[in-house]
Amino acid sequence: MLHFWLYTLWIPLMTVFDRVLSSYSEDQCSWKGSGLSQQLGSVEQISLHCAEGSLDWLYPKGALRLTLSPRLPSGVVGPGGSGRSGPGHITACVKPAESSRGAQLYLERDGVLELLVSDRPDAQKQPRVRCFSRQPGERVALYLQATPHQDISRRIASFRYELRGDWNARLSLDSDPVSNEGACRPCNDTEILMAVCTSDFVVRGNIRSVVEDKDLQASVIKVSATRVFRQKYALFSGSGRLAKAGEIRTLLQCGVRNGAGSFLFTGRVHFGEAWLGCAPRYKDFQRAYQLAKEARQIPCELASD
Repeated sequence: MLHFWLYTLWIPLMTVFDRVLSSYSEDQCSWKGSGLSQQLGSVEQISLHCAEGSLDWLYPKGALRLTLSPRLPSGVVGPGGSGRSGPGHITACVKPAESSRGAQLYLERDGVLELLVSDRPDAQKQPRVRCFSRQPGERVALYLQATPHQDISRRIASFRYELRGDWNARLSLDSDPVSNEGACRPCNDTEILMAVCTSDFVVRGNIRSVVEDKDLQASVIKVSATRVFRQKYALFSGSGRLAKAGEIRTLLQCGVRNGAGSFLFTGRVHFGEAWLGCAPRYKDFQRAYQLAKEARQIPCELASD
C-alpha cells in the first residue's frame, strides 16, 4: 500500500543531462527549507541546477520533489546543433549526513521504486554513499518522503549529491557489487594516458601505509607525494621541500597492500575525498608515455621527469 500511495503521488523528479559540468553559482546548487510550512500530505517541488550540491530539510513533513537539471554552458552544442551534448552514461551519487533523520530517500527507475536511504534505526549499516546510473532513454528520479513522528523538533534530513557524465567504472561506489566488476583491474597503457589527462588529481608518490575502513568498505592509502602535477582541491599538502601528504581511497575488495617504489596516482574527487583511478608504477607510466609520444599519440602533455 505504501508503494502504491507513493507511486500515485509520483512524477519524475530528476532529469539528468547527458553532460555535466560543475561551475555554477551556489544559490542554484543547494536547498535548505522547513517542513513546518507544508501541509500534511503535500509535495513540494524543488529544482537545482548544478553538478553537485546539498539539501537540508528541517522538520520533515509531507514530501519533496527534487529536480536536478544542470545547465550546460553556452557554446556546448550537441548532435544536430541542439545545444545539448550527445547521449551517454550518467552516474549520480547521494551521501546522507551521519545525523540525517526524518525522511526516506527513494530512487524511481522506469516506474519502479527503490529505497536508497532508510530512516530506520539500523540505517547506519547501509552504505554511506549510494550511486545509481542512468542509461540513455531511462527515466530516473528521486523522492523524499517524511516518516511520521510525534516529535520532529530534532529531525533534519540532509544529504549531498554529485552528478557526473562518463563516470569511470573504477570509481563507482554503488552498493551493488555487480556494478564494481572490473574496478580492481589494472589499467592498460591507453587508460593510463587518458587518466593523466582527465583525472581530478595526478600525483607522483610513495605509499606510506594502507588502512582498512570497513564501515566505508574502502582501503585508505596514505601517500607521500613527491610531485603534484595537478589536483582539483588541496588534497595533498605540506610545507617547504618536504613531501606533501594525502589520502586516497579505493574499494576494499581490491585488496590494496603497502608496496615499495614510486607510483603515479590518478583519480577523482568524490564528496571531497580522493578516490583512486589508475595507479601504475612511475617507471611503467614513463615507458607508456614515451612510446605514445614517439608515435605522436599522447592525448595530452605532462611534464615528466
